Amino acid sequence: MPDSVIIVAGGAGSRMHSLVPKQFLPLAGKPVLMHTLEAFRAFRSDLQIILVLPFGQISYWQDLCNSRPDFAVPHSIVAGGETRFHSVRNGLAAATGALVAVHDGVRPLVSSATLERCFRAAAEFGAAIPVIEPVDSIRCLAQGGSRAVDRSAYRLVQTPQVFRASLLKEAYLQEYTSAFTDDASVVEAMGQTIHLVEGNRENLKITTPSDMAVAEVLLAHREDR
Repeated sequence: MPDSVIIVAGGAGSRMHSLVPKQFLPLAGKPVLMHTLEAFRAFRSDLQIILVLPFGQISYWQDLCNSRPDFAVPHSIVAGGETRFHSVRNGLAAATGALVAVHDGVRPLVSSATLERCFRAAAEFGAAIPVIEPVDSIRCLAQGGSRAVDRSAYRLVQTPQVFRASLLKEAYLQEYTSAFTDDASVVEAMGQTIHLVEGNRENLKITTPSDMAVAEVLLAHREDR
């Protein structure tokens, strides 16, 4: 069976100062979410793509797709849940691949090289996530102040996070806790080691208007090459 990717898009757009959820905002002439789905389609045309949206946003997305005849990425749609954890769990119920990736819908600039590293490492180790090195100095908050820490001991986590399907589905049978900040933390709670691979720095998560401006520049640069 082809491998699967669950693309989770549940943003409301509040930090974008927009009434339109951020995943639907235009980026270089088309909604952010369309760029994200196209990145996976360009990587491997046989991937099973599962899009998880809040129930109230599904018809809006379908109308967007119908209005864009140039967008032709096959995908299925699943209604999300109360939290991201529950949304991923809903998406997993539809996943049929031996490997399953989970990706943020507002990360449209993930590279094919990052995807290749993630899927290859997940096939070998069972669980793989892309990370990048921090470039800023880091301080740890402590009672009464803060202290500097060695940034070489830390990594910034991206998506997609890719796992053997059997492992991820078992992990998501656990009860939800607030400690589950991403899929790796859910899998790690079962004692599984998480393998780190190199991400791409352009793979930013669009959250604010400045993120959108940066993504516009990066996408234009990519298309010029």
